[in-house]
Amino acid sequence: MSVSLCGIELSNCLMNASGCWCRTEEELDDLNISQSGAIVSKSCTLHYRKGNENPRYHDNELGSINSMGMPNEGVDFYSKYGLHRRKPYIISVGALSIDETLKTLEFVKNYDLIELNVSCPNIVGKPQLGYDMVELDRYLDIIFSRFNLKIGLKLPPYFDPIHFEQVAEIIKKYPVKFITVINSLGNGLILKGDGVSIAPKGGLGGIGGDYCKPIALANVRQFYQLLKDTDIDIIGCGGIKSGRDVYEHILCGATAVQIGTHLVKTGTGCFGRILNELSKYVGDKSLNEIRGKLKVY
Repeated sequence: MSVSLCGIELSNCLMNASGCWCRTEEELDDLNISQSGAIVSKSCTLHYRKGNENPRYHDNELGSINSMGMPNEGVDFYSKYGLHRRKPYIISVGALSIDETLKTLEFVKNYDLIELNVSCPNIVGKPQLGYDMVELDRYLDIIFSRFNLKIGLKLPPYFDPIHFEQVAEIIKKYPVKFITVINSLGNGLILKGDGVSIAPKGGLGGIGGDYCKPIALANVRQFYQLLKDTDIDIIGCGGIKSGRDVYEHILCGATAVQIGTHLVKTGTGCFGRILNELSKYVGDKSLNEIRGKLKVY
């Protein structure tokens, strides 16, 4: 079940999604002793950030809605925590502005991998960077002209073929090491009784869980096809709660996967169960042997 992600060996392909079970020291410690193959930090900003008002998370039988607003303890906390972990550690950085991002990256120069979150849909007054092709290109140009780091991008969900092509062409211009697809489906609405289920943004928030899996698989597949002539790895994320779900992400082209809503609902014990289920689908093959082998009729 081991995989190599950007040249870093992971004992298995599972990890948490940033924002899920990774904000506090207690949550990170829980991940550290779990059966995940890696740890992903909360998307951090330069300083402590409170986030949006409560209630800002709600789940149901099909998934979740959140408008967290990127609450986190600040980059100093997450960079120091990474010194004590026992498995590969991906530190996630929130891209609120180019100036803050550059200052935040100064704190994380020595880490295994850095996931730059260009897709948070829940920052009031801030559009998702991943949907502005011109600005995304400019952003990456500034970052990679300043830093020589193992940086990946956490991308929003894309829907139109031309957008996949445009983003892939931008990514190919820079030494991006991996992409995580997808972040939550932005600005959905889930009701609770006759009203909204969360308070921020009039009840609008990012949708996770079962709702996301078909779109996540499509994004993994599209980017796998567009980037297969590069050494960019893909981390699949969206609707994963079983070994079968992981298997499908790998068939579509993922090297590793992140688990979000299901982890929040069930805790870190889900990693062991999902690995056992995955082994039944993989059999005596390696994950490399099934990656991207989706049958198209």
